[in-house]
Amino acid sequence: MTRTATAATRAEVCVVACAEAWRGDGEVLAATAGTVPALAARLARLTFGPELLLTDSEAMLLADPEDPTHIEGWLPYRRHLSLAARGRRHMMMGASQLDRYGNQNISCIGPWERPARQLLGARGAPSNTVNHPVSYWVPRHSARVFVERVDTVSGVGFDRAAEAGPAAARFHGLRRVVTDLAVLDFATADHRMRLASVHPGVDVPLVRERTGFELQVPDEVPTTREPGAEELRLIREVLDPGGARDREVPA
Repeated sequence: MTRTATAATRAEVCVVACAEAWRGDGEVLAATAGTVPALAARLARLTFGPELLLTDSEAMLLADPEDPTHIEGWLPYRRHLSLAARGRRHMMMGASQLDRYGNQNISCIGPWERPARQLLGARGAPSNTVNHPVSYWVPRHSARVFVERVDTVSGVGFDRAAEAGPAAARFHGLRRVVTDLAVLDFATADHRMRLASVHPGVDVPLVRERTGFELQVPDEVPTTREPGAEELRLIREVLDPGGARDREVPA
C-alpha cells in the first residue's frame, strides 16, 4: 500500500484499532507491549480518552503524550501493582498462542516437561487476566498463533476463568484482539472468539484460513474504520514521525 496524504497504511489502521480498545475506559492506566499498542494508547489519550493514564514504561506518569519527557507524577512499582490489582489498569499484551476462548501462551512451545522452545515465561499474564481488563495485539495473524489448544496457559481465557469460579471470573474481561488482518472480540453467548471486523483490503476467507480454529463469524462483517485526517496527522507527524509502526506491520 502506497502512503499518500489521505490513504492510511495497514499499520495506521492497526494503531487506530488498538486505540479503540481503551474507548470509554475513563481514568485507568493504559499499559502496553509493542510499538503499535504504545502509539495507540497515546493516540487514544490525545483524541477520545483524555482521562487515560500513561507511563514512560518505567516509573513516571506522562503529562503530555506528544512529549514523553513531560512528566506529571511518579508511579512506583508498588502503586502500579495496586492499580492493576484493583482493576484500574487495561493492558494490551502480546501472545505467542491464543485459543478460541482467549487463553494465552507466552511461556513455551511444546510440552511443559520438554518444550521445543522457551519463551518469556508467564510473567504477569495470570494476574493481569483475572484482575483487570486485557486486550491482545498480534502483529502476524497466523494459525501458529491462533491455535485449537495453547501449549501452556499463561493468560486466563473465559472458559478457565468460569471453571475457577468467582475468585478468577469476578474481574476477568478480555476486550479485543487486534491483528494485522482483523479485529476480534468475545461478544458471543459462550465467549468464543468472534470476527468483529476485517481491515481494509482483507476478506473473511483469508482470516479464516490463517486461524487454527473455527471462528464465530456474523452474517455481515464490517470493515475496520480507517483513521481520520487528524488521527493520521498525529500518528505521522507527532507520535511516530520515524515510522516505527511500519517495521512492526509492513505496508
